[in-house]
Amino acid sequence: MNIENKITEYVAQVLVRLFGEQDFPEMQLQKTRKEFTGDYTLNVFPLLKITRKNPMETAGMIGEEMVKTVDFIESYEIVKGFLNLKITDAYWLDAFKEISSTENFGFVKDSGKTVMVEYSSPNTNKPLHLGHLRNNFLGYSVAEILKANGHKVIKTQIINDRGIHICKSMLAWQLFGDGETPESSGIKGDHLVGKYYVKFDQEYKKEIADQMAAGKTEEEAKKEAPILLSAQAMLKQWEAKEPEVYALWEKMNQWCYDGFGTTYKSMGVDFDTLYYESETYLYGKDFVSEGLEKGVFYKKEDGSVWIDLTEDGLDHKLVLRSDGTAVYMTQDIGTAIQRYKDYPDINQLIYTVGNEQDYHFKVLFLILNKLGFEWAKECYHLSYGMVELPHGKMKSREGTVVDADDLMQGMVDDAQKASELHGHVSDQTEEEQAALADMVGKGALKYFILKVDPKKKMMFDPSASIDLNGNTGPFIQYAHARIQSIIRRAEGVHPVTMEASELSDKELELIKMLNDYPTIVKEAGLNFSPANIANYVYDLVKQYNSFYQSSPIFNDENEAQTQFRVSLSAEVGKVIKSGMRLLGVQVPNRM
Repeated sequence: MNIENKITEYVAQVLVRLFGEQDFPEMQLQKTRKEFTGDYTLNVFPLLKITRKNPMETAGMIGEEMVKTVDFIESYEIVKGFLNLKITDAYWLDAFKEISSTENFGFVKDSGKTVMVEYSSPNTNKPLHLGHLRNNFLGYSVAEILKANGHKVIKTQIINDRGIHICKSMLAWQLFGDGETPESSGIKGDHLVGKYYVKFDQEYKKEIADQMAAGKTEEEAKKEAPILLSAQAMLKQWEAKEPEVYALWEKMNQWCYDGFGTTYKSMGVDFDTLYYESETYLYGKDFVSEGLEKGVFYKKEDGSVWIDLTEDGLDHKLVLRSDGTAVYMTQDIGTAIQRYKDYPDINQLIYTVGNEQDYHFKVLFLILNKLGFEWAKECYHLSYGMVELPHGKMKSREGTVVDADDLMQGMVDDAQKASELHGHVSDQTEEEQAALADMVGKGALKYFILKVDPKKKMMFDPSASIDLNGNTGPFIQYAHARIQSIIRRAEGVHPVTMEASELSDKELELIKMLNDYPTIVKEAGLNFSPANIANYVYDLVKQYNSFYQSSPIFNDENEAQTQFRVSLSAEVGKVIKSGMRLLGVQVPNRM
């Protein structure tokens, strides 16, 4: 039981003893503000209807009783009716001993809950880009945080491998590719396919201009451009599984899968299971047919199928086109149902998708609920803000996307240059330098993205993210490396007995922060927010640096103090490593 729960439990017992009351509101307990004396503050105002006394009297009675009956409460102070409670140093020293002896401190062993987390979900017509980096880093980190909370986690993605956008790349390669392959060109497979997606858009714009020059309106030109009509025809051929088109689709998709695999390995993310839109859209069509029979959906005169959600505050939503082809909603209905069939023990399904799809997921969950699936109420859209760049928005079809592979390599290169500039790697081999640059560069990228609340949009600044000062990954990685250096100098960690009276204020503050870690991990899981972890670790490092600068670790005249401070440093290092691992960030032992 954590300290907050212990305090509220004892307060409840005090209320029963003093006032004979067992039915009281939820305790409002928070950390005491730094300008006041104490560790935790109880808001007594909600308790006044029980005590029937003024706030000062109520706080005084509770505080007095707590000091008399609770061995870890040292003293109390009343500030405007708020009761500040000070915890004994002995309690914090015992807490540190427990932290030191606990394996995987901060983690829960088994919650009995199974969660599926979807992230990435790329299209097979282009490589992964900066937006995918936030998606993958966020989804992977949330999955790891949920594991730390004791949940069984299934990581998944839906690969969007069908549709008109896929056919655009296929058609452009067919028309202009001249048999080019990843092997013949030396271009990574997903990059090669993306090249022809851009080529399609270039040719499409030329044809629109030609059509308009021939007297058509812009709207007519966009609809009647020959290359677009050919792509639409190819989509129908694909759905009919015309052999030549299907074989081309399989070949180009495999180029993308190979490319994605290389990028995922570089990102440090993985998946337990994969779903393909080319398969799941068929499941969706079947359930649309069933829903049509049950009256959940309705059919228009042109044959298209819709659902009326106006009574739910939304609008009419298309679920099947008039020509029988599926839309994204069709596929998502089928995918969700199939996942629960494949994994019937799932308690929650989390979709990591940008906030531009907020409406889509409101509709999806509502449709699934109307189809009779109770588990739809437990589906959750982990909505996040877009990543912006100084030069504006990215556009895949125009080739202005910031490629994920290039960005990650650029970060690694920047880390290498920074290390050489500061002379931190002069005694390392080339292999060690390369591994460190990879760890620091990608760690800087991940941390910079994950420290921001997922709901907020963000501006990515590569130069700021690699800085050794401030709220950055390298700043935290350097602190971990420093701690490992201390442990090496001390020739390991040797547990030592300390008296509570010997603890300094800086040491106490560090122990209190370490003690918060399980609560932070829990909150991050409840909020699906790696930012909780990132900013906690940053604050922990700042507190450790303050301790390090004011409290010499090594003292030849006090061996016990030296060993305690080495032990304290080691536990800080463990929590730094643990927290950063939940973000998917590695920390070096030397830097």
